[in-house]
Amino acid sequence: MAVPRMTLQTQLVLRALLEEPARQRYGLELCELAGLPSGTIYPILARLEQVGWLSSAWEDPAVHETTGRPRRRFYRITEAGAEEARLALAHAYRARRQPLPGWAVAPSSRGGQGS
Repeated sequence: MAVPRMTLQTQLVLRALLEEPARQRYGLELCELAGLPSGTIYPILARLEQVGWLSSAWEDPAVHETTGRPRRRFYRITEAGAEEARLALAHAYRARRQPLPGWAVAPSSRGGQGS
C-alpha cells in the first residue's frame, strides 16, 4: 500500500478519521474536526482513497431530498488504512522530535565560553 504525502494537513485529517474509525464522516464534518477548509480537505480525501486508506459512498438520494440539502459523500478509513495511518502518524511524530541537521551546536564549538 502506498503512503500518501504526510503533510500536517494530512495528519490532521487522519487523526480526525481515527477518532472513531468505524464511523462514516462527510467532508464538511471532517473540515470541522480537522480545522481545515474544504479546499484542503477534499484533495486529501481523494489521495487517501486512491491509496486505499479510505472508502467512500454517496448518501442515499432519498435522505438528502427529504432534508432539502445537497447529497453527502461519506468517508470511512479502512482497516488496513487505519493501521497504516497509525504507523505513518507515529513516524511523523518521531521525525518532528528529531533535531534537524546543523541546528544543534556542540558546546566545544563555542570555545567553552558563554555567549
